[in-house]
Amino acid sequence: MMNTADHEGLSANRIKWLKLDNAAKIYPAAASRNWLAMFRLSATLNEKIDPRCLQEALNITIKRFPSFALRLKRGLFWYYLEPIKTMPLIGEDAGNPCINMRMENHRGYMFRVRYYENRIAVEIFHALTDGTGGLSFLETLTAQYLRVRHGVKIPAGGLILDADEEPKPEEWEDCFVKYARNASIGRSQPAAYHIKGTPEPKDFVNIITASIPVDQIKTISKKYNVSITEFIVANQLFALQRMQKEEIRASRRAMLLKVSVPVNLRQFYNAKTVRNFSSYVNPDIDPKYGEFTFEEICSRVKHFMGLEVTEKRMNARMSANVMTENNAIIRGAPLIIKNPAMKFFYYLQGDRCNSMNLSNLGIASLPEEMDKYVQRIDFIIGPLSYNPITTSCISHKGILYLTFTSKIKEATIQRYILTQMVKMGIHVKVESNQME
Repeated sequence: MMNTADHEGLSANRIKWLKLDNAAKIYPAAASRNWLAMFRLSATLNEKIDPRCLQEALNITIKRFPSFALRLKRGLFWYYLEPIKTMPLIGEDAGNPCINMRMENHRGYMFRVRYYENRIAVEIFHALTDGTGGLSFLETLTAQYLRVRHGVKIPAGGLILDADEEPKPEEWEDCFVKYARNASIGRSQPAAYHIKGTPEPKDFVNIITASIPVDQIKTISKKYNVSITEFIVANQLFALQRMQKEEIRASRRAMLLKVSVPVNLRQFYNAKTVRNFSSYVNPDIDPKYGEFTFEEICSRVKHFMGLEVTEKRMNARMSANVMTENNAIIRGAPLIIKNPAMKFFYYLQGDRCNSMNLSNLGIASLPEEMDKYVQRIDFIIGPLSYNPITTSCISHKGILYLTFTSKIKEATIQRYILTQMVKMGIHVKVESNQME
């Protein structure tokens, strides 16, 4: 039950209303009755979750994240965000992660906090924040839970915000607009090869998580002179090439193979925002040039990432989006016209243009006072609108958790990727939500 102090605490937030950030604008338009761009972060503790303590921790945490206490509203020209005066409520976890969320069933919130046994999970609509912002929220929430449950004082730092500190305006600023410049890069891309398969029933997704020792995958990556992210992308492209060779239709055997890799833009700027602030790059191989060896793919991915993941190139990429948003004709068009146009643009330039994706949140590094209570951290990207398989990973306590989310029954590409790693000498432990 929400008390008066909780209500007043949220009402006192300094945010009166907000525009959607530049990256977020596409997601409400692209959404449908059956699909939202969702992702999930979870912390598995070494004890069973106390729901009352978790609710109290959420009441504290949401006051520290006022940009999360906002509901999506439809305006005449754009969607916008307005404050919610009631507290979010926790709920028991469901069998399927990242299923479509009806925000009106969650008091208007664009996220939900779930628990099951010893796990705390946060599922978030991408219009609210990106993976880094979501991880900050989960880590801060978990720190507050341990504070409420055990009286443990977890030091703030890294992604953990100090709940006793007043929220800062820079934490909810639109950094795309703040850091954009005049130079831009064209965004037109051809359609890429896509994996086909037997669709799963509505609201069911296959989840396969591979637990991989970080030291092993790091050693093998160094052997090929690539980073861990580049190594996984190379494995994806190599497996996609193998699948594509088995295609019957010549037109599908000739399509570009491409992996979309989100890039955290905070690394280039002194940005403190917990809203969206990431872009992407798309390393690829073109089958018209012949068959690529794994070594060749590693070299291509490494050099592609080296050229593209720079401040100037990434700034030009995000600046193109900001310039489009600021176009006088687009700004003046009513939302009833913008919506179908943005939906079509998302279809043309979204996951249709990539064969797979890889979102790597890096290392979840927690303070010692907190880490002794946490067994593992997981990161899952929900189903995409067009592409049937998503890939995400995060590392914690020396283990990299690589997760595949799939809307099709066949797990061929997952098997190819993980088998390749095993053949290279990497120990892989596989978990799945399939009963058989």
